[in-house]
Amino acid sequence: MRLDRRQFVQLVLRLAGGAAALPPGARLVLAQSTASQAYPSRPVHILVGYAAGGPTDIAARLIAQWLSQRLGWQFVVDNRPGGGSNLATEAVVRAAPDGYTLLLVGASAAINASLYDNLSFNFIRDIAPVATMFASPLVMVVGRSFPAQTVPEFIAYAKAHPGSLNMASGGNGSPAHVAGELFKMMAGVDMIHVPYRGEAAALPDLLAGQVQVMFPAASAVVEHVRQGRLTALAVTTAARSPFLPNVPALAEYVPGYQASAWYGIGAPKGTGADIVAKLNAEINAALADARLRDRIADLAGTPLATSPPEFAALIAAETERWAKVIRSAGIKAD
Repeated sequence: MRLDRRQFVQLVLRLAGGAAALPPGARLVLAQSTASQAYPSRPVHILVGYAAGGPTDIAARLIAQWLSQRLGWQFVVDNRPGGGSNLATEAVVRAAPDGYTLLLVGASAAINASLYDNLSFNFIRDIAPVATMFASPLVMVVGRSFPAQTVPEFIAYAKAHPGSLNMASGGNGSPAHVAGELFKMMAGVDMIHVPYRGEAAALPDLLAGQVQVMFPAASAVVEHVRQGRLTALAVTTAARSPFLPNVPALAEYVPGYQASAWYGIGAPKGTGADIVAKLNAEINAALADARLRDRIADLAGTPLATSPPEFAALIAAETERWAKVIRSAGIKAD
């Protein structure tokens, strides 16, 4: 049946009047449902708290490319380095909760909650977890000439030479730092922390023997290990990693030890549940794609698909874990 102009206008007015007659809660649900069906209708920005080129930035670009292709609008990676990723987080916290400003979330978010005293936000309260992407191990590495070539030998050497070993990291409160402090606490060894401006800056001194041990991201050192320039004593995940299958897990010698780098996507608190669900479904679909899984493997990562509540539980558990380490070790931000 075709409607003439007068009938069409009357129909529109009746529909509009019916929507207006709905109670406020129902109108909100209707608006959110309509918005999610149309989402996205313009470019989306993914804020990254680090400079381009590192694993966090690469993780963001991998998922941005997938989402751009799947959802038909550009997902733009926006690097906002500074404050250990806090500047990017603050910008997302202040953004409109409409799904057009997202955050690349990493392990630093759980660390920063206790590392910084005067944050203008509470990460768990102010960022809505959307989806995890992948996790990757850190690796306990030493130089080839270091006298200890296994974890038990290292612990024995460190206890025989207290305070004489230098432990490098990418900076105070970095994942490598807190992972090393957790090892010190659980293994009962005394080492001196030497912070650098990033893991890349520390590697030459580790290779030269100026510092003795480091707990960097696997992607930063896996080629050095494979080519024999560094010795991997252990991976920090609870089980062995498929990327270094012959390297034991640290938990095999220090029961209960676990640390890893992990990445996911967050949004401002209050972002519509339908939008969060749509993004979660698309990201989990990406993690099932063989090509993307291969790209994640290049970062020594294992895909990690979760629901938003599961991601929230991960963030809460990691925040509690690192709070204990930071308080015990007296770690302060630079």
